Amino acid sequence: MMYDPNNVFARILRGEIPCKKVAEDEHTLAFHDINPQAPVHVLVIPKGAYLSWDDFSARATDAEQAALTRMVGRVAREAGLAETGYRVLANTGRDGHQDVPHLHLHVLGGRPLGPMLQRPRD
Repeated sequence: MMYDPNNVFARILRGEIPCKKVAEDEHTLAFHDINPQAPVHVLVIPKGAYLSWDDFSARATDAEQAALTRMVGRVAREAGLAETGYRVLANTGRDGHQDVPHLHLHVLGGRPLGPMLQRPRD
């Protein structure tokens, strides 16, 4: 997978596609997922053109990495998830079912989320 500068998140960052913003800072944007999988489902993305977690961890500045981490915590606290719990998910690559070639973290909560992975059937 290669970074596509016309992916949906890059277009949201450029203001070409609207989003329901939750929070924003110099390095990150958090917004509601248009197809929520839980009562709270917020996407947190870096503003830089990073394909995946491994790309981001290798190339992002310390300030960008700190901002992404802080934004995830901020979203969870402001959504009231910190006390009851939540899940942070980053799909990476084909096997990880990454649909958009821009790093994005899903912050999910608001109900019991069940097991993290489906167990394979024999």
